Formats: sequence, structure tokens, C-alpha cells
Amino acid sequence: MHEISLMQNTIEIALEHAHRQQATKIHRLVLRIGEISGVVPEALEFAFDICTQNTLAEGAKLEIQTVPVVCYCPHCQTTFQPSDIIIYECPKCNKITNQIQQGKEIELSSLEISQPEP
Repeated sequence: MHEISLMQNTIEIALEHAHRQQATKIHRLVLRIGEISGVVPEALEFAFDICTQNTLAEGAKLEIQTVPVVCYCPHCQTTFQPSDIIIYECPKCNKITNQIQQGKEIELSSLEISQPEP
């Protein structure tokens, strides 16, 4: 279950950023997870609750956005979303491609924090 270590790393990054901003609380984290990243979102949510205990992020909301697979066909220069996530066949020329432009990422895309009043 590598989702726990992924979430530990994500929380460390979020806490480091929050500390640099002198945050008092993390309210919300948004993760962008690629459709073929190999990550199970439900396992990430479970790991989130464990990894945020006794941190600035305890009680924060986790939002997971799924990023669809997008491929590029070098034969006809078409960008497309494949209908199958195993075989990437161009819908225009029917050639198979291995050029994946998105769908593998795991990214902390935003963080909502509170800062102390000046």
C-alpha cells in the first residue's frame, strides 16, 4: 500500500509550505491524480486521515481530482482521450501510440490555509 507513503510525502510538502507562510491551520488540500497513476483514491483518503493526525492539517478536507488520460498521435498529429486505458488507439487514423501527455501525474495542486492576523 504505497498510498500511505505518498500521502506522508504530500503532507510533509503541505506542512513545509504552510510553515513558510506562517499558517495556523490547513483547511483544504487538492490533489490531481492521473487516471493511470496506479494510485487508489480511496486508499489515499484513508491514508490522509491517518497522516494528518496531530498536524496543522488535522480535520482538513481532501479533494481528489481525477486527471484523464490524454495521448498524442505522431502519425496524424492528433491529441485525443483514448476510449481504453490499456491500448491507446488514435480515433482519427487508428494507429496505436505510446505518447501519453497526461494521466500519470500525482500532484498537490492547491492548499487552503489560515494565517495569523497581523
